[in-house]
Amino acid sequence: MESIRDRAERCWTGETDLVFDEHPVHTWHATGEEIADGLLYYKGLASASTIDTGDGLVMLDTGGQMDTDLLHGEVRRWRADAPLAAAVFSHHHVDHVFGTAPFEREAAEAGRPGPTVYGHAGLGPNFDRYARTRGLNTTLNRRQFAIDSPKFSWPEHYRHPDVTYRDRLTFTRGDLTFELHHARGETEDCTWTWVPERRLLHPGDLFIWAVPNAGNPQKVQRYLGEWAAALREMAGLGAEILLPGHGLPVFGADRIRQALSDTAELLQSIEDQTLALMEQGLPLDAIIHEVAVPERLAGLPYLQPVYDHPQFLVRNVWRLFGGWYEGEPDQLLPAPRAAQAREWVTLAGGLDPVLARITALLDAGDARLACHLAEFAVLAAPDDARGHELRAAAYDAHAGAQTASMARNILAHAAASSRAGRRDNAGGW
Repeated sequence: MESIRDRAERCWTGETDLVFDEHPVHTWHATGEEIADGLLYYKGLASASTIDTGDGLVMLDTGGQMDTDLLHGEVRRWRADAPLAAAVFSHHHVDHVFGTAPFEREAAEAGRPGPTVYGHAGLGPNFDRYARTRGLNTTLNRRQFAIDSPKFSWPEHYRHPDVTYRDRLTFTRGDLTFELHHARGETEDCTWTWVPERRLLHPGDLFIWAVPNAGNPQKVQRYLGEWAAALREMAGLGAEILLPGHGLPVFGADRIRQALSDTAELLQSIEDQTLALMEQGLPLDAIIHEVAVPERLAGLPYLQPVYDHPQFLVRNVWRLFGGWYEGEPDQLLPAPRAAQAREWVTLAGGLDPVLARITALLDAGDARLACHLAEFAVLAAPDDARGHELRAAAYDAHAGAQTASMARNILAHAAASSRAGRRDNAGGW
């Protein structure tokens, strides 16, 4: 089987498909490999890295619910008896925080202390928010990950950290130092970890082998400028191994410095471009179609839009600095969208001309515009099977053109919903 180092090399040189074959978020290998002396790397939905300190193990992120038993098995095949002494949660997202339970059961059965879990002080409030909005997050993530299962549900219970911090925290285990640094990026409770004795850097999801997940249309606020600042600080450390929250490790100080610096430049550029246009008083619609990833960065293998979409990043900058109003006066206090749709369909001469135009747009390859008209057709005549059939076709075509899996999945979810006679399967409407 190809080694992780070899796979990482092919990713770096652009010789592998990051849209599907080696997608940093969707590809799940569920195997562990020692990639350096005393360092086990596990690639599930997210990564989890285990360090043998000589005085117990320390995990940097611990995987999601599907990873829990698999990760435990891989660690035990690698180090059968070494206790898990500590774990660091890089942020509150559920694919990073569920792997300590089997080790805690081991410790209880052996009558020894369980692992100490470290994390930012914001973890607890975000876990509480997840518990409060469990139904909402079930719906949002069914769309985002194209989960076609009504039985899917968001987790209810979370392992809160034992030790929290606000800015920086250092702990030692064995002969190793673990320096925890706070940043606001994908979440407001990000932790990146530096182990100087090993020149080992764990950025969590601040680096994921893709355009950063700084937009995400269904999730809470992200912070591009502060994210960029954290990446620049990490780039100056001289790390020799980078362990991303998603995607494969990066090896070598020059590559790591380049990857982090380039990612920071992309984030800073998106924020600066957006703010410059906002300063001119332009509406959001104009800005999302004008801001672009700098040409120098657009072709880099580790900055492809395979998960989030650059337009989504622009929207998050707008939301942070400008609120929810998009600058379109008719949308400030709008009429119900279904009422708008009925009015436009009436002006078009009824449903039949609208459906004919959708077909023509699809034949011409303009799925994006076809989706707009299909949405109005279904809103105006929700029980008309022809509208749903064309809506499904339009969203299928639009989804098929996307490299960003987040966009592709949400659009594909809309298509699947119309095939079931709904506008949204996850929400049931």
